[in-house]
Amino acid sequence: MSLSVAVAGASGYAGGELLRLLAGHPDFTVTTVTAFSNAGHSLASVQPHLRSLGHLTLAETTAQSLAGHDVVFLALPHGKSGELTEHLPADTLVVDCGADHRLRSAADWAAFYPGQYFEAWDYGVPELIVGGAKQREALVGSRRIAAPGCNASTVALALAPGIAAGVIEERDLVAVLAVGPSGAGKSLKLENLAGEILGSANPYAVGGTHRHIPEILQGLRGAGAQSPTISFTPVIVPMSRGILATSTARIVPGTSATAIRDAWESAYADEPFVHLLPAGSFPRTADVLGANTALIGLAIDEAAGRVVTATAVDNLVKGTAGAAIQSANIALGLLETAGLPVDGVAP
Repeated sequence: MSLSVAVAGASGYAGGELLRLLAGHPDFTVTTVTAFSNAGHSLASVQPHLRSLGHLTLAETTAQSLAGHDVVFLALPHGKSGELTEHLPADTLVVDCGADHRLRSAADWAAFYPGQYFEAWDYGVPELIVGGAKQREALVGSRRIAAPGCNASTVALALAPGIAAGVIEERDLVAVLAVGPSGAGKSLKLENLAGEILGSANPYAVGGTHRHIPEILQGLRGAGAQSPTISFTPVIVPMSRGILATSTARIVPGTSATAIRDAWESAYADEPFVHLLPAGSFPRTADVLGANTALIGLAIDEAAGRVVTATAVDNLVKGTAGAAIQSANIALGLLETAGLPVDGVAP
């Protein structure tokens, strides 16, 4: 079986990563790629590493150019996906890698994003605990999926097992992330130029202003939190890809170390892409480069009474494009792991 695929925003980082993974997918054939300012150019001129798809030419990003495909992936700036999606056929699987369809609360959207609020779609983090089950169940047969924000899914996956098992408190959660600048997209920004970030680490969106905060809290409420609070601080570091999220939470009084570790082990024991590392082991971003894996190390800070998780993902793969394809596989009844690497690239 070969399903026809269109990728909108194919000239960007997320679009390019979608295409890299789709090129090796056994069930998908990319037939259309689109862009805005790069429309009319060859794909090879803007994504020269994608040799197997170099014959494609970037079309304009319109509903007309995306129609007639079995699957459409959108890798567009915030606000651009929602303008298109209502014009796409209901029986087409549409996976949005932008933020337009992630948030269930219009108030949350208004507090963190400009522009019009669009309805929430099925959330594309299959491993996330929701109402005692996995989000995977909601993706089966779906035709509208919102791929996650990379920071948001990383932190939610790191903390949700403890919330669901009742071993950590939902208030006073803290997450500090080292992130690569590719998560900010391909458009030129002074603060992301090599001369600005090489040899430096720069915090941004400090003080509860990052747009992924409501998405994190939404995920934790799905895991059972009633009124979670989190202090979330991302830090740009000089690596092109990757997230290393150090997330901590207060331990519920009287909870044993065994019960804490059991919460994460039971949550991810059978997951192909989210792995809890052995006690005493912690991941590096290098371990997940190019892979659709999230690696979690867990420790207990007894003096502080807190659980500490360190979670590494490739923001462009498990954080975005890989999660989108994994969710599409589930929605279509394909092998969930199809086209998705679990091995990283080293050195």
